[in-house]
Amino acid sequence: MRVPESCAKCLFDRQKRRCPDEEYLREVRAIIDARSENDVSPLLVYRFNLAYERRFGEGDGYALVKRRYNDRMLGMEDRFRESIEKSADPVRTALVYARVGNYIDYGAMDTVDEGTFFGLFDGAALRGDEEAAYAHLIRDCQNGSRFLLVADNCGEIVLDRLFLEQLKKRFPRLMMQVLVRGGEVLNDVTEKDAVYTGMDRIAEIVTNGAAIAGTVYDMLPEGSKKALDEADVVLAKGQGNYESLSGQGRHIYYSFLCKCDLFTRRFDVPPLTGMFIEEQCSE
Repeated sequence: MRVPESCAKCLFDRQKRRCPDEEYLREVRAIIDARSENDVSPLLVYRFNLAYERRFGEGDGYALVKRRYNDRMLGMEDRFRESIEKSADPVRTALVYARVGNYIDYGAMDTVDEGTFFGLFDGAALRGDEEAAYAHLIRDCQNGSRFLLVADNCGEIVLDRLFLEQLKKRFPRLMMQVLVRGGEVLNDVTEKDAVYTGMDRIAEIVTNGAAIAGTVYDMLPEGSKKALDEADVVLAKGQGNYESLSGQGRHIYYSFLCKCDLFTRRFDVPPLTGMFIEEQCSE
């Protein structure tokens, strides 16, 4: 997704709130103004962070936030698992719960309200216009052997694991891989976080090779490129992964909540609407 002016303004304003230093903001503005047609928001934020660290040292720390939400969701996983397994279609329910988990996002929002978050589970379901994509996902898992989850946020990753557990029960021969961030960025999942939440017990962990809140193919290590290229089924979580992976001719399923104006306008939906999208391969 190309970065439009409205999104560029939002990116700049967030950096201004982060650090009002005039020299730093001039560098941020230069990065924004020099963006190409193919640059995406996660890549610009990655460049901002490099500039910030050159001037001020290590960037903002989210370690406490990440641990808080990982621990909170780990403490609730048995309740979620019970609800999932009592449902008529545990894979579907786990998929929807994992989508709700995408709310825990300090990249798209300034604050995370727990009341709003837990309220999103009430009545959470796939819409009628998402049924075809879900049926295709099930078909592809039945026919395939390699599944790649492109992860997004901490906390959310626990619900992602519950989804993969149900997928593995239904399709035991699926080999699972999870792609995480290669360095600390916002409250996104790194390999350390994935292991902490037990994801390594069900899936092989690979990284995107950099502290970037998205998946830019040219920046991926060779092993991660291979994981993406050879997966029979790819599910990418979150807005950043959608921005950086969509429109490249790949067959990918996307699951996220619309948390900013760019996404609510693009899909013509209210804020915090869940989206489950299948992007077909281009011919």
